[in-house]
Amino acid sequence: MNREQVTIEFCWFDPEKCGDIEVPAYKTPLAAGMDISAAVTESLEIFPGEIVLVPTALGVTLPTGYEMQVRPRSGLAVKHGITVVNSPGTIDADYRGEIKIALINLGKRLFTVNRGDRIAQLVVAPVSRAMLIEVKKLVGTDRGTGGFGHTGV
Repeated sequence: MNREQVTIEFCWFDPEKCGDIEVPAYKTPLAAGMDISAAVTESLEIFPGEIVLVPTALGVTLPTGYEMQVRPRSGLAVKHGITVVNSPGTIDADYRGEIKIALINLGKRLFTVNRGDRIAQLVVAPVSRAMLIEVKKLVGTDRGTGGFGHTGV
């Protein structure tokens, strides 16, 4: 298996209070995302339709040319309607603050986040930067200007 490995430095913002929180980790050998846990000090209730910002007490240093995407955990989404509201969220390589996860409850029932619960997954991805060039007209294609649903899907 030829997988590029990227070194990412991390720190706990309050190390004395984070000994019970797991470091983000891949749960299977071929997993694309690392699970990240809630560092709430007390249980946090999310009512249907409510958006909350969940602390993780964790910060990272990403190498130049990479981002870290915050994505929902499929089990929470399917079983409870809990998802990342700005999915995928992006942590830029120059961000040095605490990672906080913006969760929304799209389900019909109250959902409780407890300390140490795995609430999202983190995916490290390369970043390309675009250089925009203004032109008078775009190159034509078979699809043309057909929008959402245009291809029949």
